[in-house]
Parts: sequence; structure tokens; C-alpha cells
Amino acid sequence: MRLLLDTGVLGMVCHPKKHEPLARWFKNTLEDPEGRVQILLPAISDYELRRKLLHLSIYKKRSEAQESLARLDDLVEVLEFLPLDTETMWRAAGIWADARGQGQGTSAENTLDGDVILAAQAEAARGVVVTTNTKHLSRFVPAHHWEDLVAGG
Repeated sequence: MRLLLDTGVLGMVCHPKKHEPLARWFKNTLEDPEGRVQILLPAISDYELRRKLLHLSIYKKRSEAQESLARLDDLVEVLEFLPLDTETMWRAAGIWADARGQGQGTSAENTLDGDVILAAQAEAARGVVVTTNTKHLSRFVPAHHWEDLVAGG
């Protein structure tokens, strides 16, 4: 199974002391000798978390944000990083237009919609999104709440 981390879950992984059950599951999954589960790092999730951590560490002088940013940098080296490409962005635009056309947009009309970009990345990777908000994402791609994965594995 290929799992893509949504921004909220990625933030929790980067701040493991506050999220022990998720941190333990994440570590065990990475160390699984059979490699049944592959955890992927989508560029859109990295971007959304990184911009927040940079803001907090530079402008708010929060040391825990600097520590989380260092963990995020480490994850870029450990996990398979899914960069954004033209086809993914075109697919995201199509998902956004379809949702908007059905009256089910996931963000304001003039904003960059990270959820549809993540959905397009999940489609391209043939993966499942691990999230804190299955409501939006499960309309587009398979999505599991992180607590369900931790409880099940």
C-alpha cells in the first residue's frame, strides 16, 4: 500500500512528542522488513507545512518550529518525495473544476486548493491519503484518517 501524508499528518509526524501513537506507527511502518507499506511525501504537503514552519521559526522565533523543520528536512531524505509536475497540476485543475461545477468546492474560488493538488498526486501515485480530514479528500481519492491506520496496524 502506498500512503501519502496530508499536511496535518505530516506536521504531527514532524512534532512526534505531542503525537506518540502516530510517531510509533510511523517508525514501525518505516522499519517493517517486509515493506508492505510505503510512505510518500507529496510536494504539496511539504510546501504547506514548510511555509508555516518557516514563518513560525523566523517571525515568531519558535524553537519547536525549527526542530520540526529539521525533522521535515530529514523526511525529505528518507521518504519518496513526490514532486509536482504538469500532468498532476492539470489533473488537479480538472478535479477542482468538477468539484466546483457540482457545488462542492473545498476552498475559496480564488485560492490555491491544496486538497485537489494532493488528490491529483494520490491518483498519479495510485495511493491512499492519510489525513485528519477525510471529508474533503475521500470525495476524490481513497483517504484514511490516521487514527484508523494506527488502530489497525
